[in-house]
Amino acid sequence: MRNKLTISHRGASYEIGRGPGFYGIWPLGGDRTEPLGRWPETPAGWYEAWSRFMTLERPDAIAPVTKQATAPLVDATRRRVIAASLLGAGVVCGVIGLFPTYLDGASLAQQNYELVPHAIYLAVWTVSALLIVLGGNRARMGALLAAGMSIVSFGFFFADAGGAISYGAHIMGAGLVVSLLGWLACTLGTAVAFGIKPAEGLKSTSPRFSLVPLVLTSLCALGVAIAFAPSWDSYRLHTAAGLTRSLVEGNVFSNPGPVIAGNFAVMVAIVAVAALAALWRPARGGAVLLGGAIIPMVGQAISAILQLGGSSSPSTFGISSAAAERAGLTIHAGLTAAFWLYCAFLLMLAITGTLGRS
Repeated sequence: MRNKLTISHRGASYEIGRGPGFYGIWPLGGDRTEPLGRWPETPAGWYEAWSRFMTLERPDAIAPVTKQATAPLVDATRRRVIAASLLGAGVVCGVIGLFPTYLDGASLAQQNYELVPHAIYLAVWTVSALLIVLGGNRARMGALLAAGMSIVSFGFFFADAGGAISYGAHIMGAGLVVSLLGWLACTLGTAVAFGIKPAEGLKSTSPRFSLVPLVLTSLCALGVAIAFAPSWDSYRLHTAAGLTRSLVEGNVFSNPGPVIAGNFAVMVAIVAVAALAALWRPARGGAVLLGGAIIPMVGQAISAILQLGGSSSPSTFGISSAAAERAGLTIHAGLTAAFWLYCAFLLMLAITGTLGRS
């Protein structure tokens, strides 16, 4: 039906035209599958449609539509198709990347604590692609959601690649390469989607700026970034003789330089996106952008919890299996206070990022 529509006049927010057997009014830049209203294709119907159009638009904003005026709408449709296709291709690459070796001979699919965060990335990008396909306000929401995800997840992928840079390319598997290509395709798709003109519902209706949301959101994001750096993994080693030793692992700054750079990029990204989201207008668009950034950080928390269910090898602590057996060594894994502080700041960030947004 879309190909049979003819738009005759366009205002600041709406457009009026003719469909098969009716006159209709549509939101400017939105989905034309169903008009806001339809009137019979008669002189009386046109009068009623035009009268309704005049109540929605300022007379000085109404202009006849020429052939050249339809070009932005065609461009928007083309951009939606390209953006969704790139995101779809990125998701496909991401799914493929789950199964070959990723790093050090193991695949993501073999490690639940690695599989879950990547599955979350792919799910969010898939939802973003679907929103972009739907068009209108949903396309901009999809672009914002994907942008938050791509910006923050960049650091995680860079840290993984940094491991191969530091320890040798021989530990890099095809899974990492394909997953990086998937991230790149999704990010390019997000960039294309941002070229789509937002519909009226996503234009700012309140230019007023409040310093309070910016300060609160930025402080919570800074807390997340700081709590992300210390060790999260806690181990208590017990021997049959009653000796106990406590160890902590996972400090961001105890890794090789390229890995540190990737993790530091995550810390900077979450603070930067949180500040940008607080400044974004309309505010609900900022909330979606922030949500896209928070989701991969939640994935890291889930990953840390899943690691508790895995077995801890004595070799991790420089103890041979034979020596551990002679000493009757048992290892109990847990999470440090820094992890729970991270979760608390993450929850506060989600709350402050959505308060007062509609």
